[in-house]
Amino acid sequence: MGIYFGTDGLRGIYGEELTPSIAFKCGNSLSRFCENKKVVIGKDTRVTGDILSLSMINGLMQNGVNCVDVGLLPTPAIAYITKKEGADYGVMISASHNPPNYNGIKIFDKNGYKISEILENSIERKFMFQSSVVYNKIGRYSFKPNLLKKYIDFLNENSCSLDGLKIVLDCGNGACSHIAKKIFSEKGGKVISINDRTDGLSINEDSGALHPLVMAETVKRKKADLGLSFDGDGDRIIACDEDGTIIDGDDILFVLASQIKNINSVVGTSMTNKGLENALKKKGISLLRADVGDKYVIEKMKNKGISLGGEPSGHIIIGEKSTTGDALLVGLTLASIMKKSGKRLSKLISYKKYPQINVNVEVNDKYRILNSEKLTQEILSLQKDFSNLGRVLVRASGTENKIRIMCEHKSRLQALKSAQILESLVKNINAASN
Repeated sequence: MGIYFGTDGLRGIYGEELTPSIAFKCGNSLSRFCENKKVVIGKDTRVTGDILSLSMINGLMQNGVNCVDVGLLPTPAIAYITKKEGADYGVMISASHNPPNYNGIKIFDKNGYKISEILENSIERKFMFQSSVVYNKIGRYSFKPNLLKKYIDFLNENSCSLDGLKIVLDCGNGACSHIAKKIFSEKGGKVISINDRTDGLSINEDSGALHPLVMAETVKRKKADLGLSFDGDGDRIIACDEDGTIIDGDDILFVLASQIKNINSVVGTSMTNKGLENALKKKGISLLRADVGDKYVIEKMKNKGISLGGEPSGHIIIGEKSTTGDALLVGLTLASIMKKSGKRLSKLISYKKYPQINVNVEVNDKYRILNSEKLTQEILSLQKDFSNLGRVLVRASGTENKIRIMCEHKSRLQALKSAQILESLVKNINAASN
């Protein structure tokens, strides 16, 4: 990771870590890597999306790049349209699952994949050196929101009739808000859409993939067959079954791996539950682990020739159809599996997870704490005690100044006690540095 770019693009609180000036510099830097001088750009519903996208466009156009503004759309749509339109890059202005006061910049290459860390670092190095062309070579701007139809047609082609299914959609007041209900309804589903405002003032707040209980309660109250909850930019999905039981990314991976033909291997992360790994093994499917972050999952999928991967958080990649996590595609695929099999979602999930405790601790210097000798010794001690009965993972957040703690054990009590020990230790080390 560089100074500006984290594990998922460039992200921060608007006006602090991310400003129009930084967006301009990013656009101007990116322009120097464009061969065909064409970039596609879109945004989620955040109120700061306009000024940041225009600043990015300004930086690109100043150095001769033509910009196609697609407007409001999900992140996977940008990835898809970039490839279809033959653009050099696709840019999504979004802070994904973060609160409304955050925003970010995600960049995709001409093939629809997130750009590499090497390219991110190269872009950063050019931030200090502005580049421009003479007036008659300035890039041109065009607004083409109708390009979104290409992505919608793609979704329709990759799903079956959902006639008879009652589905709750929680759009998180984000990028799926204006299209999700229409897409699922046109496939025949009886759709109840909630949290589908597009004013950007409440994106991800008490809604969407980070707050799935809202969806689950609606499913129970409306007696629906399925609930699907999307994050702010539509690359992440959490579901629930007919009983309102939450179905996370691990559960979704299990269903897809079990139902999609010719799946021999799946890519997860260090956070993927041991219970899923054991269940897949019984089906003759191996689990490979990547670092946390969907781009690392995708990188391992590409390197190993694997067509399915994802994270417990809900980034699910169906590699034969998409180059990034796609909540709408995965949601339609889940509903299609239910329709074709005639089974309820609860019956499609037949494995038990190891109890897993996750704790996030805000700190002043996450890397200093992560490299603390005291913390390292405690982690090694717990891992030795756990043996093959569980796992311990402590890592720095890629997007926030936090230490993330995960303890997983066959005994929930043991997992909880271990997480509390680590949480207390991290807080003490942090306090000592103040």
